[in-house]
Amino acid sequence: MFFLKKILTALALPPAGPLLLAALGLLLIRRRPRFGKTLAWSGLAMLWLLATPAVTKPMLAAIEDVPPLDIAQAKGAQAIVVLGGGSYRAAPEYGGDTVSRWTLERIRYAARLQRETGLPLLVTGGSPLGGVAEARSMQAALERDFGVKVRWVEDASADTRGNARFSAPILHKAGVRRVLLVTHAWHMRRAQGEFAAENMTTIAAPTAYEATGPLTALDLLPGPGGLWAGRIALGELLGQLVQRVTSP
Repeated sequence: MFFLKKILTALALPPAGPLLLAALGLLLIRRRPRFGKTLAWSGLAMLWLLATPAVTKPMLAAIEDVPPLDIAQAKGAQAIVVLGGGSYRAAPEYGGDTVSRWTLERIRYAARLQRETGLPLLVTGGSPLGGVAEARSMQAALERDFGVKVRWVEDASADTRGNARFSAPILHKAGVRRVLLVTHAWHMRRAQGEFAAENMTTIAAPTAYEATGPLTALDLLPGPGGLWAGRIALGELLGQLVQRVTSP
């Protein structure tokens, strides 16, 4: 199921989605010239727009709508929960699997919050592609590189829903019901929804805002940064839609 979801997502999002639309148009040009040309040009235009920061940064800003944590809001929280964001697999300089860039951004902020609040930490993330579980790599990096102790490790989950579903029993057993939730700003709304479904109260502690700063003239040109932002924004919106449809 995990692999099927990843394949379908990859085919729907840019660059594959618009390219497949353009390819379908080219295949139909002989039989239905007008319709085929429309599809082909639509796919190319979509790819251009979704690679243009002036288009995709506002899309990303619209889902990064959770404000940064005011540390005064942390009062009443009983723990900090950090969601995994992927692994840097077979890292040659580390001698094996370790945290990815996204995960590193999250644990860096979690380490800062832990020092400011003294709250215990839970890290969550499995190994759906094999290798070392994300949570184990997170624990190692937090303890070795940031000098912050991890209290609980949830290493069986494969996605955001699993993060919440498998972390909640661990926290409930420890009497924890209210947590600071650390993940990327663009991912926060969906993550909070999954934890709410598991009877956990979350205080948003978002990090790594991507749509900050003013637009410039260069943002009118397509590029890899714009394509990345468009992919993240559309992927998260798709995830939110699936969450609404599949939530009990």
